[in-house]
Amino acid sequence: MKKAIYTLILAILSVCCVIPAEAQIVRKSTRHLDADSIEHVVVDGDTMSIILPEQNFGRFDRGLFNYLYIPRGKWSFGLTASYGELQTEDVQVLSMLKDVDFDGRLFSIKPFISYFIHNNQSIGLRFNYTRGTADLGKLGVDFSDDLSFTLRDVSYFQETLSVSTFYRNYIGLDNSGIFGIFNEVDLSFGAGSSRFKRLYNNEPKDTRTIITQGALNFSPGVCVFIQDCVAFNVSFGVFGLKWKKEQQTTDGIDEGTRVTSGANFRFNIFNINFGLMVVI
Repeated sequence: MKKAIYTLILAILSVCCVIPAEAQIVRKSTRHLDADSIEHVVVDGDTMSIILPEQNFGRFDRGLFNYLYIPRGKWSFGLTASYGELQTEDVQVLSMLKDVDFDGRLFSIKPFISYFIHNNQSIGLRFNYTRGTADLGKLGVDFSDDLSFTLRDVSYFQETLSVSTFYRNYIGLDNSGIFGIFNEVDLSFGAGSSRFKRLYNNEPKDTRTIITQGALNFSPGVCVFIQDCVAFNVSFGVFGLKWKKEQQTTDGIDEGTRVTSGANFRFNIFNINFGLMVVI
């Protein structure tokens, strides 16, 4: 009799331990989509899943999916541009800066071509032309009777041309394929020149600089398809590594060479790029 009771108790404990384990397995399996419920599309005669399969390297499956945005094998052509302007005239700041007359402009134009080596991933080539001007007509500084001065007729001009290669990774936000975000890594090399003119002891000074530079930039952005093959995108430069070499001459006299490098992590209002892209 006792042996039968012990056998019954062991059977009940076994059932209690097995049921939670099976229930846990069922809960985990519900986190994954059923293969029959995944929507498919036909691209160049091949049937593809809208949701791109990705291996989860984290501890948790958060239920986030990367939708197909631009399939593999497509070419894209585009043009991005940026423009910034700052103007002041007859501005007075706290009685210290008077008669500020400043006009500054900076713009760039960047045609590019890229090829999608994988779904939502492309590599490409970009050309960048940048031109910037700054003219200071007059600036009065008055801190005290012993410290006051006036600047006038100061101008600066810079022009650079560079070529870069980039990798761009898109993330589709829904199964419509209209809205997406991307992150871009860009490696560029270029050259240019600048000219700085001012008055020194009422005598004109003219400094010319030959510039050689390289940069590694990281730029997130947003992309929206406004037609089947035409997309509008906006990117923001937020982080970069820069290297620059400058060789200067003033009034024809060589002043030597200077090399600078550094990194920045900030939002730059002059590095907001608007553009159009055609995908074929």
